[in-house]
Amino acid sequence: MAIREVRTLGDDILRKKSRSVDKIDDKVRELLDDMAQTMYEDEGIGISAVQVGILKRIIVVDVGDGLYKMINPEIIEKDGEEVDVEGCLSVPDFNATVKRPKHIKVKYKDENGDEKILEAYDLKARCICHEIDHLDGILFVDKYIQEVRYNKK
Repeated sequence: MAIREVRTLGDDILRKKSRSVDKIDDKVRELLDDMAQTMYEDEGIGISAVQVGILKRIIVVDVGDGLYKMINPEIIEKDGEEVDVEGCLSVPDFNATVKRPKHIKVKYKDENGDEKILEAYDLKARCICHEIDHLDGILFVDKYIQEVRYNKK
């Protein structure tokens, strides 16, 4: 396992769309482990592969109830609404309020290739949505700016 460099705002890779993972092998499992170690080292609760410079649809999340390693995560259901403060390892020293679903169901594959469905609420739902946005080149600051513009009208 190794700690990887976290890409920060201004790095073009953060704006690119990540590709699906077709084959789950030792290289993918090593990346998952490195991402988890990097997240913990930087005291985060989630990180995406794109944040460590890899354009693959992979995230890891741990909001205090255990580590989730998700390959090709896809939100299949969402409801409710919640506005709360977010931060990001790729946008250091900045926090902003962002609207997210209160509840989601996410489908993904684990590191063994088994398909899973997870129901998440509150902070865990927020974190998973935040990380999946990264896979599509979206940062939480984009959502914040969009909200500010919308509320000014």
